Amino acid sequence: MNDSRARAVAALPGEIAARVAATIRPEIRALSAYAVAKAEGMIKLDAMENPYALPAEVRARLASALAEVPINRYPDGGSDAVKRALRRALPLADNVGLMVGNGSDELLQLVTTAVARPDAVVLAPEPTFVMYRLYAVHANARYVGVSLTADFALDVSAMLAAIEREHPALVWLAFPNNPTGNLFDADAVERIIRAAPGLVVVDEAYYAFADRTFLPRVLEFPNLVVVRTVSKIGMAGLRLGYAAAHPAWIAELEKVRPPYNVNALTQAALPILLAERSTLDAQAAAIRADRARLAERLAVLPGVTVYPTATNFVLARFADANKSFAALRDAGILVKNLHGWHPLLANCLRITVGTPAENDALLAVLEREP
Repeated sequence: MNDSRARAVAALPGEIAARVAATIRPEIRALSAYAVAKAEGMIKLDAMENPYALPAEVRARLASALAEVPINRYPDGGSDAVKRALRRALPLADNVGLMVGNGSDELLQLVTTAVARPDAVVLAPEPTFVMYRLYAVHANARYVGVSLTADFALDVSAMLAAIEREHPALVWLAFPNNPTGNLFDADAVERIIRAAPGLVVVDEAYYAFADRTFLPRVLEFPNLVVVRTVSKIGMAGLRLGYAAAHPAWIAELEKVRPPYNVNALTQAALPILLAERSTLDAQAAAIRADRARLAERLAVLPGVTVYPTATNFVLARFADANKSFAALRDAGILVKNLHGWHPLLANCLRITVGTPAENDALLAVLEREP
């Protein structure tokens, strides 16, 4: 039936634009939203996901458990079953504080929010995970980036000088680093932690593919938080991250955590999947082996430089990254084009390690490029 009510007159675009400009902070209006590439029908090697599916028997157990979740009710506000499963799997002592989030991204945002004051400085080496800067802008904190060296190592002298000059409330250190893939020198990281007057967060999103971690040392330092995610080990769709630190830090961070931030389906699924240690370890081992093979094949291509990686992706510099990216995209393969992100990343592509068949498809395109 036709609506007999008078049709409302839409607000004028100019009036809306004026209201937006007067209301939204200018530094927010100057940002671009984080873009996620559409991947339907593509080989997806752009987002550092685990390419392997769960075994059928695990999927069956998971389906049975999820069918029993009372989704008409709010989830456990403390995510207690998730925390118990994490403590068993890591393992993590009871005297270490633990907080969980809707992906590690939420935890990064919450940490930034908790330390943000009008004069607060957030400091990080660059290039690194772009959300460190964006969350600082969101929280109205001042962001300071310190360039890595030409080979993507921490410039310790520059970092220490910046800490002395800026007195940052928060320092981010991705360990290993994204998007460069390398594992910073642990002694250099320790020097930065000890020099920082505020909080230092070591972001270990790629811990499963590296051979070093600060997680067992969170109680050794008075200002250390280690943040991780289960996304890279095959559970990206669950959106579950966790932060470990001295309980005094976690008590304060809990004050800015939204209630019910981890949904009931994730809370039911995670303990089941974390119990599949052999499956997760085997998949991580397969990714590390495929990573080595992919890096070796890329390194012999004309004009390609491959950088050391301790993650589930490979960073490679091409003669013309835009051209190689376009050739891959036209062949139905998505990678991450980093050209233009930072001067140190000129002509670089970040390539997630896929299955052997996916890696071969990528190499076939690059090997026939003129």
